[in-house]
Amino acid sequence: MEAKASCNFVRVSPRKMRLVANEIRGFEFPEAVDILKNTTKKSSEIILKAVMSAAANAKVLSTELEEAKLYVKKIYVDAGPTMKRVMPKARGRADRIIRRTSRLTVVLSDE
Repeated sequence: MEAKASCNFVRVSPRKMRLVANEIRGFEFPEAVDILKNTTKKSSEIILKAVMSAAANAKVLSTELEEAKLYVKKIYVDAGPTMKRVMPKARGRADRIIRRTSRLTVVLSDE
C-alpha cells in the first residue's frame, strides 16, 4: 500500500531541496524522521512535514498499519513557478532577481 503527500510552491530552490531529499530516499520511516530532525537546512523542516503527512495518510488508508514498516519509496523535487523581480542598479539600470520555487512529492510504502 502506498501513501502520498505533496507540497507545492515551496520557497526553496529545487537544487537545495534535492540535497536533503536524496539523503532519505530508501530509508525506513523512523530513520528518515531522525535524519531530517538532525539536518540543519531549511528544506529539512519542509520535507519532514511532508513525510509526516504521508505517514498520516497511510494511517488513514489502513488503520492496522505500523509506522515502523513504512519506508520512503519515492521522493522527488521538481521546479515550481519562478518569481521574477527587478532590483535597481547604478546609472538607471536594473537587474533581474529570479526567486525559484519547488514542488515536493513523497511516497511511502510498506511493501
